[in-house]
Amino acid sequence: MSTLEKLGASPRKSLGQNFLHDNNLARWIVDRLELQPGEHVLEVGPGLGALTEWLPLDRVSATLLEKDRLFASFLQERFTGPSVEVRLGDALQYDKRALFCKGEVKLVGNLPYYVSTALLFHFSAEPCPISRMVLTVQKEVGDRLTASPRSGEYGSLSVLLQRRWQIKRLRVLPPSVFLPRPEVDSLVLELRKKRPEDVPEISEQWFEKVVKAGFSERRKKLTNTLSKLVPSRAAEEALAAGGLSGLSRAEELSPEAWVNLAKHLGDFCSEARRGLGPDVFDQPRAGALVVTRPDAVDPKESLQVVDEHDHPIRGVDRATVHAEKLLHRAVHIFVLNDAGQLFLQRRSYRKDNFPRKWDSSAAGHVDLGESYQVCASRELREELGLTAEPKEIARVAASEKTGQEFIRVYLTEGEEIVDLNEQEIETGGFFPLSIVDEWIESRPEDFASGFLECYREVRARIGAGRGEM
Repeated sequence: MSTLEKLGASPRKSLGQNFLHDNNLARWIVDRLELQPGEHVLEVGPGLGALTEWLPLDRVSATLLEKDRLFASFLQERFTGPSVEVRLGDALQYDKRALFCKGEVKLVGNLPYYVSTALLFHFSAEPCPISRMVLTVQKEVGDRLTASPRSGEYGSLSVLLQRRWQIKRLRVLPPSVFLPRPEVDSLVLELRKKRPEDVPEISEQWFEKVVKAGFSERRKKLTNTLSKLVPSRAAEEALAAGGLSGLSRAEELSPEAWVNLAKHLGDFCSEARRGLGPDVFDQPRAGALVVTRPDAVDPKESLQVVDEHDHPIRGVDRATVHAEKLLHRAVHIFVLNDAGQLFLQRRSYRKDNFPRKWDSSAAGHVDLGESYQVCASRELREELGLTAEPKEIARVAASEKTGQEFIRVYLTEGEEIVDLNEQEIETGGFFPLSIVDEWIESRPEDFASGFLECYREVRARIGAGRGEM
């Protein structure tokens, strides 16, 4: 008797349930994850556990997301132990931010055809804790994900996913390996997250907006489709700057060409908002401003060096300040939304200190002759595009843990960060304080030490009277 018969169950078409019944294939798919001891696996739609069975649960931990209550109960009985958690619910509603506490995370699953694209966007959206995915999808979706320019399958899905992920076709699966048999072939894909230095630096939100506008009517010229965002003249100039014709259509541009186009269009928008071009754009959201970014940090810029009482002495270039560990000043700004969630940024790999570590919403050094308050407002504007006046809530004394910085901590509110400085910030997002607490407890090495000192100093204050999700 089959497992389904023992359970008195049958595949539910409404949930897109097609169960893989080939054990050799299931093991082969799991092997593609190349799991290492201590890693965490997120499985979407495990069903009866065809893939779960081959996970090395003595060496890795796993979270199983199952929408069917009957199968979730079956999985809880079959896969017991502290390394496995079964979560009942819709995978599209799963809060992947909690996975940052797990370290290296990989995703596996046979995705339901009807919701596979939505699931891909949900789990790949930044901030993303997942480094690799091995997924079985409808072949048509896989063709779109791996498509090249000028092909019929190439579209916004191809461009948006290929910018951050290396996508590889692994194997076509016939309908016969599933129960019930689908009407089309499936495709196993591997998605590996690109190294940050291999990902073109551009605002995620702006890039998605430009690409979706460009593909909104794929047969039309980009000068027409992009006119929803900018005047036709601006689109023509941006195309020309990238060496493209004004007759170009969306399907002709590579992902790299799309990045260049979006950057040129973004420059035009910035000029218009600063009053240097036609006023043709929506006004920025309240409390936000699109700004022109400064060049890369100059190691010769003068920082305010101070004595042990935080009294100003003189200006010294930042390279010398860090090399000689001189006492100096810095600010950290915490941005909270209405739900009491804290915005964290992940520092760029380009940073000389704490590259790719998670940090305060915004932070920076106080320049020679600059006050703490002015510095806080400047850093908030330059890094996040916010123009709010932050309020000082704490002071942290200089120490080895702060990098010999006297730090003043500021607080402000904001619902959406619309303009991350991609030159300094790899990614960012709002996190419930409960997740930040657990993350720091389990993986303090993920954070810049200065942030840890500030967070511990003000944690009770920023959580008081605010809801936490």
